Amino acid sequence: MIALISVLLALLAPQANAAISGELNCTTYNGTAFVYTPAAVACSNAISDASCAVLYPATDAAIGWPGAGNDNERPLACYTTATATPAAVVPDMVSAALKNCAKTCGLCCKTDAYNCPNVQFPRLNCATITQSQCMSPTWRTIIAVDCPSSCGFCNQGGCVDAILDCANDLSICTDSRTQDFVNVNCQRTCNRCASSTASSGTGTGTCSTYIADSSTACAAWSGNGFCTNTFYTVAQRRSYCATTCRLC
Repeated sequence: MIALISVLLALLAPQANAAISGELNCTTYNGTAFVYTPAAVACSNAISDASCAVLYPATDAAIGWPGAGNDNERPLACYTTATATPAAVVPDMVSAALKNCAKTCGLCCKTDAYNCPNVQFPRLNCATITQSQCMSPTWRTIIAVDCPSSCGFCNQGGCVDAILDCANDLSICTDSRTQDFVNVNCQRTCNRCASSTASSGTGTGTCSTYIADSSTACAAWSGNGFCTNTFYTVAQRRSYCATTCRLC
């Protein structure tokens, strides 16, 4: 009898039921459910993780916050003023979450560093890039050109250091004995980027007005060569930064 009661209680007990609803940015459909992409949680929070956990408590404490590949419900305060789902997306709530706690809210892909177009035919699958690849000397320079949104390289103009500690000793940039090394491994720190002298705009066509930029990062992208980087099509550059790049 005791065993039977235990089984009945187990069946009647509430079960954790993860499901992403409402705000679907930074997710992908895997055939059965929407799950978070790796880029959803690839960034760091602007404030401490502990503070973000207080401001944006997990919708279900038993399963926690958004993570790459899971379908945990996004904390409601990340995107709405409602206290239960279904809930309408409130843009101001999303903006606040992006500014302070993008990782906790699973919204990293919408931050300026992660929100840009990848090339049309990348040399690797941008959707499956891991954080270890983002840090790898083997992959970093390729990712910066082909899949910048996967590793937060959107503001780098397609050029990053292959290794992470180039800036620890800037003398290597001018030392005649290390030029071959820095030309390959420290292009950004030592100003060896192919686009480092590029100015904004390709000036295609003639017009007196331009479509408004759709990204707030265009000034930074332009300074890093986005407007003249042929890895992005003219259509892509116009879509994001028509005014900054002077594209009709």
